[in-house]
Amino acid sequence: MSSATDFGKAAEDHRWVDHAARAGMIAYGVVNLLIAWLALQLAFGDREGSTTSTGAMSQLAQQPFGKVLVWLVAVGMLLLVGWRALEAAFGHDSEDGAKRTGKRVFSAGKALIYLAIAISAIRVATGNGGGGKGGGGGGTDSTTKKLMDLPGGQTLVFLIGAGIIGYGVFQIYHAWSEGFRKNLTSEGKSGDSGSAYVAFGKAGYTAKGIAVGIVGSLFVYASVTHSAKKSGGLDIALQKVLQQPFGPFLLGALALGIGAYGLFCFARARHLSR
Repeated sequence: MSSATDFGKAAEDHRWVDHAARAGMIAYGVVNLLIAWLALQLAFGDREGSTTSTGAMSQLAQQPFGKVLVWLVAVGMLLLVGWRALEAAFGHDSEDGAKRTGKRVFSAGKALIYLAIAISAIRVATGNGGGGKGGGGGGTDSTTKKLMDLPGGQTLVFLIGAGIIGYGVFQIYHAWSEGFRKNLTSEGKSGDSGSAYVAFGKAGYTAKGIAVGIVGSLFVYASVTHSAKKSGGLDIALQKVLQQPFGPFLLGALALGIGAYGLFCFARARHLSR
């Protein structure tokens, strides 16, 4: 066990992990910029585009050399999965007890998110992605219904929603406490470019927190009303924003925030501090 732990720590500290993380952050930045672009299209007239990661991949696949680019995104996301998996297994060793466990669980959750995006990219690249039109929330509806059919399923869906809301609130706190600054080197936080990166981070994490919070609220509402169709992912959440007073402007602002997060991913790739 000790040798496995030593191997894991050595792998996590190795230079190739930095390179993998940088490549992965670039891929993640591309995904967020694509989702932001699709959300802007949704805000200003295109009601058919899908603002999921699959929709973003489908949009990318339609460009010249699109399939190659989608494969590159898939590889980048898988590199992020590997990085976060190493963190989950061996990372945060300087922390004590419960704090270390919490950070490792957080890293594992991130790995699962990146894995879901990688799978979306692979499905699109291999022709099994289902296209970038329509497809709002059927998959989420089906999963939520299966959960609700379990003993105590309604409570489980409520707790999942509450957990997602909590994560969204944490993202907003992370934005305004500027906790993301620790992910940048000192060079990445200084000068005019550093100020721009911090601004991207603030806007990006705030937008992510709001979007994630809406997704969580949909799950909570679905559990309270016992209607799986009330749940949904990012696609449905952004549609809900669009239905509000001044919806196109609110969704446009949210899209710009998601785009800012994509730009922050590029800054983080350049000035990565782990």
